[in-house]
Amino acid sequence: MKPDKIILGVLGGVAVGALLGVLFAPEKGDKTRRKIMNKSNDYADELKDKLDTLLGSITQKYEKIWSEGENLIGQGEAKLTEARKDFKI
Repeated sequence: MKPDKIILGVLGGVAVGALLGVLFAPEKGDKTRRKIMNKSNDYADELKDKLDTLLGSITQKYEKIWSEGENLIGQGEAKLTEARKDFKI
């Protein structure tokens, strides 16, 4: 499995566990709802950070591949030009 999927799975499991723990805690409904809202916001922020990191990683890899492709095209054009010059002689 990929580490990103494992991290997301663990975060989801932790979120569900925390939610169930808060729901079954012997407190008033207002406090319980407030705790659920706070935990939900915390997990949403963590998930957003993980997704931003993943998106940044994907973007970097895409840009690297694009740059390497442009370099290969440039090298191929240079070799083609050189081969044409050699052929004309």
